[in-house]
Amino acid sequence: SLTLDKSDVISKRLILSGEKASGITLDCGGATFDGARGSVNFSKPTILIRSVQTKDGGWSAPHGITIRNCTVKGAIRIQGLGTNGQAEDVRLSSFQPDHTQRAQAAAPDNIDLSGISFIADGKIPLYLAPGVTNVTVENSSFTGKTGGTAIYLDAESADNSILSNSFAVTTKSREQIALDGSARNRISGNRFLDPVNGGIYLYRNCGEGGTIRHQSPQYNEISGNTFSYSKPGAAPAVWLASRNGARLYCLTAPAAPFGSGLSSKDFAEFNKVTGNTLIGGDLSLIRNDDDNDGVNV
Repeated sequence: SLTLDKSDVISKRLILSGEKASGITLDCGGATFDGARGSVNFSKPTILIRSVQTKDGGWSAPHGITIRNCTVKGAIRIQGLGTNGQAEDVRLSSFQPDHTQRAQAAAPDNIDLSGISFIADGKIPLYLAPGVTNVTVENSSFTGKTGGTAIYLDAESADNSILSNSFAVTTKSREQIALDGSARNRISGNRFLDPVNGGIYLYRNCGEGGTIRHQSPQYNEISGNTFSYSKPGAAPAVWLASRNGARLYCLTAPAAPFGSGLSSKDFAEFNKVTGNTLIGGDLSLIRNDDDNDGVNV
């Protein structure tokens, strides 16, 4: 474990790999990890929490890591089977039943991120790769600019909590938080400042990169969040089933008797959207394109 001072500026990457990294606490005390534009590690994850493959083909995953009170210029990425939904080990696993359980067993879990100032500079500032579970990010802020989203929860991830954070990231065209085939997450008490390109979107990529997505974005709770707008014309604050097969790669997606191999629809079902506040907007900013959601703003 490590405790830093507020005046510390770390230009090297922090990489926490495998089971041996379990239980580590990093308290920055206000220190900065600098992976911003112009730094030697620009475009790479500033902090990377990852599983590593063992000689027998299994995966050694870290658990129970705490990172708090840091400024992160760049990105934090948490990954197991692969860096994203198109990674080769993820793709190959997706052709077999029980892919969701396999991806989750191979991925880091029980990661606590609190008091983090995320300053994006191109990359998605917080990326949870396939299978990551039980990550909590709370009392943190998201600013800067990204070509993607502020937070991305990738396929087969689940049981994560996004609590009492502020979001003011400038995105090129994307929403602030994407739930791509991610289930049973809680997004509550957050503040979104002018999320003109969208707030929280739930969908499932239908075979992008040749990978079958097994899990649907179901049983998520989106509650008590505040969306503030200074001008009209914003994209939805919450959009359940935002894609439903409306991507070209759906036309060439692999066929299989499960997941997106059966249907390109999102199946964003059984989610709860309650108690959210829209300042400068109206109820049309809560969009539901699935019939089985409980929506109550």
